[in-house]
Amino acid sequence: MKTAISYRGIQTVFLDRDGVLNRKAPEGEYVSRWDLFHPLPGIEEALHRLNVAGIAVYVVTNQRGVALGLYTTRDVEHLHARLQEDLRAHDARVDGFFYCPHDKGVCDCRKPKTGLFEQARALHPEIDYATSLMVGDSVSDIEAGQRAGMRTIFIEGEPERQKPGADRGRTLADAVSTSLGAAVELILRDQ
Repeated sequence: MKTAISYRGIQTVFLDRDGVLNRKAPEGEYVSRWDLFHPLPGIEEALHRLNVAGIAVYVVTNQRGVALGLYTTRDVEHLHARLQEDLRAHDARVDGFFYCPHDKGVCDCRKPKTGLFEQARALHPEIDYATSLMVGDSVSDIEAGQRAGMRTIFIEGEPERQKPGADRGRTLADAVSTSLGAAVELILRDQ
């Protein structure tokens, strides 16, 4: 496990959604409804710990299924609202959700580009990329965080559900973790 980097001073954590907060669908399938959203063990406690530590938490997620016509932006927003309800029941929260509904190559918000971070910072100008961290399970998550000047943690997912390039994401990341809960341990260890 790569853990040489310090997470002292982290004020904002950006999280990918599928594969970090919930079980990733098989390649080519999409988590488009609440009944398809299966939270990963321990996410509520991990988010609660970040909340208590005063660290802002934002979800940044590519949702290409919207561009493919498989579900709507309303479906994405409904799913995020249901997730927030579930988190509140566990005394946890996400401070904001930002998603890219576009297909590949047609926007500046689809990770590995940094537009989702820029959207978050436009609404929350206190966000400083130098004190931010990106946690994700794909190479595009890690590349996006690095392009914005953030520290990064790669989450090991189920091998059969990893996107192509996962090995590169693992190599590029500042640290590798088995879950969001384990990543939060790394983050809070240095606070």
